[in-house]
Amino acid sequence: MNGLTGAMTSDTVTHLGSSVVQHGPCNDRVYLMKLGSEDTDTIIPAIEELAEQYTYSKLFAKVPASAKERFCAAGYQVEAHVPGMFGGMEDGWFLARYPEPSRADPGDAAPLTAEVLRSAKSRTEPCGNSIAASNFVIDEADRKDVDALAELYGNVFETYPFPIHDPAYLRETMDEGIRYFVARSGNRVVAASSAEVDVSGRNAEMTDFATDSAYRGMGLCPALLAAMEGRMRRSGIVTVFTIARAAFYPINITFARAGYRFGGTLVNNTNICGAFESMNVWYKSLGGKETALHQNI
Repeated sequence: MNGLTGAMTSDTVTHLGSSVVQHGPCNDRVYLMKLGSEDTDTIIPAIEELAEQYTYSKLFAKVPASAKERFCAAGYQVEAHVPGMFGGMEDGWFLARYPEPSRADPGDAAPLTAEVLRSAKSRTEPCGNSIAASNFVIDEADRKDVDALAELYGNVFETYPFPIHDPAYLRETMDEGIRYFVARSGNRVVAASSAEVDVSGRNAEMTDFATDSAYRGMGLCPALLAAMEGRMRRSGIVTVFTIARAAFYPINITFARAGYRFGGTLVNNTNICGAFESMNVWYKSLGGKETALHQNI
C-alpha cells in the first residue's frame, strides 16, 4: 500500500511484527495504526528507531487502554480518547510524541480550529431530509467504481495521507476489507466516503469523505454517513469514529449533528490539501455490544 503514481504523494504502510504502521515524508511522521497483541513490549522501540532513522517530527499511535501507560511512560501525550473503541469494552487512545517541538504548536490555526469546534458542538439538531434523499443514489461501491473514485479523490485533494487517487490502491484496499460508499447522479459518482473496518476490534473509521465541487451543499456527506452507519450496525460494528479536518466547518458539523461526541484534537497531524492540518476525533457508539460480539462481519 505504498504511494504510487500521480501528483499526489503518500506514505508507506508496512508491518512491524504483527502491528500495522504508516510512515513517510509526506506526513513526516510514524503512525501506529494497529498494535499487534504480541508487540506490546517491542513496538515503542521499533517506531522510535524508525522515527530516528528518517528524522520524522511526530510519532502518533492509536492503542487500546491496556497499552496506554507504556506509551505515556515513554514520553507520549494523550491527544484524543474514544470510549469503547475496542469491542465496546476497552477504550482507545490516540497518543503522540514530538521529536521536533515546533510541530506540537498549532500556531496561527488555533483560533479557527477553536471556533470550528465551538460551532460544531452547538449544532446538536439532527440532520433533516436533504436533496440527497431524493435526487441521488447512495450505495456501496465495488471494483467497477474504482476509476471514478480515484478521479474524484484526485480532483478534491491536492495531497492526502493515503493514495486514494490511485485505482490500484482502491482495488487493493477493497480486497482488504475497506468499504467504499458513493453518491451517484445518474451514472456519475459525485461524492464518496469509506469505512475502514477493524473486524477484531468491532470498530470502524468513517473517512475519505469527498464531494465534487459542483454538488457541495446538497447534504451528500450526511447521507453517506447515515448509509455507512446502517451497514456498520448490521455488520456488528459497535463503535464508529472519524478523524476530521479541525479547521473545516462542514465535516465537523456533519458529525456533531449525527450524534458523534468530540474526543480530542491531533495537532498538526496530517498533510491534506497541501499543508499540515490538525484533526478532530469524533466518536459514536452504535450499541449492542453483547450481540455484536456474536455476529459475523
